Amino acid sequence: MGTPITQNLYDLFADLFNYPNKELLIRVNDTREFINTNYPDAVASMTEFAEFAKSSDIRKWEEIYTRTFDVQAITTLDVGYVLFGDDYKRGELLVHLSKEHKNAGNDCETELADHLPNILRLLGKLKDDDFKDDLIYFIVKPALKKIIAEFEGCNIEKKNKIYEKHHRTIIQQEKNYGTIYKSLLNALLIVLEKDFDDHQKGIIDESQFKTKFANEMEVPE
Repeated sequence: MGTPITQNLYDLFADLFNYPNKELLIRVNDTREFINTNYPDAVASMTEFAEFAKSSDIRKWEEIYTRTFDVQAITTLDVGYVLFGDDYKRGELLVHLSKEHKNAGNDCETELADHLPNILRLLGKLKDDDFKDDLIYFIVKPALKKIIAEFEGCNIEKKNKIYEKHHRTIIQQEKNYGTIYKSLLNALLIVLEKDFDDHQKGIIDESQFKTKFANEMEVPE
């Protein structure tokens, strides 16, 4: 990973995880075309998301995005929170990432430093390959796996019961596409698994940290 053309794919993914707008369909199609050519294992997941984007009006898309990531959310895109919750380790991660974003000139806008789209845009701007590898192996990929697990039926059912109890209402999930962002997350994870192959890097387990950043972080099981 690291070529400009591959980084363009991560920039596209970053856009797709932002709040929907009418122009986003173009980026969905660009992402799908790139994946169809370069990442065959991710084609099915990306195609499913592209079909949803093509067939859904913007209002439905916005509602599903909100249900997934914002109000009464299934999950969050803040990967540090996914891994560490409110533990001080997340604070340390935010400090490290904020420095990297600043040094790279990567604008996080209104989101925090550990917000997935911000990290994806950061990848192509990082000059420290060890830091980049550790960020992917020990933070991004484990977080993505946990986020994807939140889309399992039993987890969603538990969340809905809590929301209904505390908020007296839940946003109803659209029958066919209520969990469609799981497909996009799966596609991203497959791409990362190919671009950052653990076995090729000789990584045996998550205790083998290389950079100062990794040495100071402990990723929970």
